[in-house]
Amino acid sequence: MTDAVLGGTGTALINILLLAILFVVAIAIARLRSLFAIVMLSGVYSLVSAAWYILVDAVDVGFTEAAVGAGMSTAVLLGAMLLTARTAKPEKPFSRLGPFIVCLAVGVMLIYATIDLPALGDPTSPANAGVGLTFLQVNWYDTGVPNVVTSVLASYRGFDTLGETAVVFTAGLAVALLLGFGERSLAETLRRNPQPETRPPSVPRDGDAT
Repeated sequence: MTDAVLGGTGTALINILLLAILFVVAIAIARLRSLFAIVMLSGVYSLVSAAWYILVDAVDVGFTEAAVGAGMSTAVLLGAMLLTARTAKPEKPFSRLGPFIVCLAVGVMLIYATIDLPALGDPTSPANAGVGLTFLQVNWYDTGVPNVVTSVLASYRGFDTLGETAVVFTAGLAVALLLGFGERSLAETLRRNPQPETRPPSVPRDGDAT
């Protein structure tokens, strides 16, 4: 009993620490002007989110967040940054008031919507009835994985998950081609920072005075 209580307390402290890191990183992203720093901190945010998802036994979501959020999205944003400015434009006074009101209103609506959600572990909730109840009963015997969501995504519908992965990879490749990684990025960099023209030394021809 004591070990279980200490283990639960340790997990709760780690959850609070990870959520605090996410809060600090989000504030830093909102206040920074350097696009490179914002992209890097966005990758950090995704990695910390992936760690938190794994801590709460949502391994499938954690892997997706690490691969797409911290991996592919960071690479695409860095590539897009080669074609634009490195620093965000100065904002007008009260320019963030509108987005703040929208975010606040959406947050209030989401909190209000949680009032009608079933309690955690409620056996009569729709998620725990019907097909969901069947998976809860046979999951451990079929796969040996304690997380039912992970076993459903990786085993029962593994081919569907593989198809989703292929779609995400194709979308990332298409975005990379549209942004023009490689020659277009190099041309844009050379246009912004032109190199001084250099001419090869002239070679004297026969009969020229030395």
